[in-house]
Amino acid sequence: MDLWIIVTIAAAFFQTLRFMVQKVLSMGGLSATGSTFARFAYAFPPALLITGLYIALTGQSVPALGPLFWAYALTGGTGQILATICVVALFRQRNFAVGITFKKTEVIQTALVGLVLLGEGLSPVGWWAILIGLVGVLLLSDMPGVSGHWLRRLGNRAVALGLASGLFFAFSAVGYRGASLQLDVDDPLLRASVTLCCVVLSQFLAMALWMRFAEPGQITAVWRARKVAIWVGLTSMAGSLCWFTAFTLQNAAYVQALGQVELVFSLIASVMFFKERVTRRELAGIGFLALSILVLVLAL
Repeated sequence: MDLWIIVTIAAAFFQTLRFMVQKVLSMGGLSATGSTFARFAYAFPPALLITGLYIALTGQSVPALGPLFWAYALTGGTGQILATICVVALFRQRNFAVGITFKKTEVIQTALVGLVLLGEGLSPVGWWAILIGLVGVLLLSDMPGVSGHWLRRLGNRAVALGLASGLFFAFSAVGYRGASLQLDVDDPLLRASVTLCCVVLSQFLAMALWMRFAEPGQITAVWRARKVAIWVGLTSMAGSLCWFTAFTLQNAAYVQALGQVELVFSLIASVMFFKERVTRRELAGIGFLALSILVLVLAL
């Protein structure tokens, strides 16, 4: 089995664990922004430690970080911040499994963003996969308890947050792949870990500055929630390192498509951990998205 497949599955597993912990935090005293900040605040120290140890043990040096590297890295980092805020806010609108499924429209959107920014296109079969995925999104977007014209039902807050998170995650994935490809080294783990450290540091500094003025008190709240929030950081660091390694090794569209295995993990978490009920309509929507993933994998 190729290494990129192994690390992608591992990344999806760690990401599911992180979102589970973030949902718990979002239902407590932290805002959506505070819960997102906890991810970066507690992920940077272990990421820096692991990268430093790896460089020391392998005898390598930090590669040159040029302007194009930072352009891609900051684009990816900003997209990830905005996407995570949208997902955490989405958890308050729908249940865990459906929230994650909305987020996974990033697969479809990554194909489009990758085509524009990196010139990585899809075959005709790949575009059919996009249409199948659209059916799944429409099935998931009809929120129970909202009456009226179908346009009103589709135009709810959950749909907007889900699609926005998918778009921002698409820019994030393509940005990270573009950044890692700018590093002139052969070792994929070194490229991934260095990119990860640079991105997480920039995210931590940007969010700390924003929250200091826009949401006073949230940084203190993040520190008080450290017994739970630290697990957000650790699972985030593990998942991000796996994602970055996969993006270094393979086309972002391949990685995001395989990463849809997270749908299975999140559905299990929704039913077994959060004791949430998944409706037949939601299962049908998840099924169509899963089918689109399968078609996309075959097309790639």
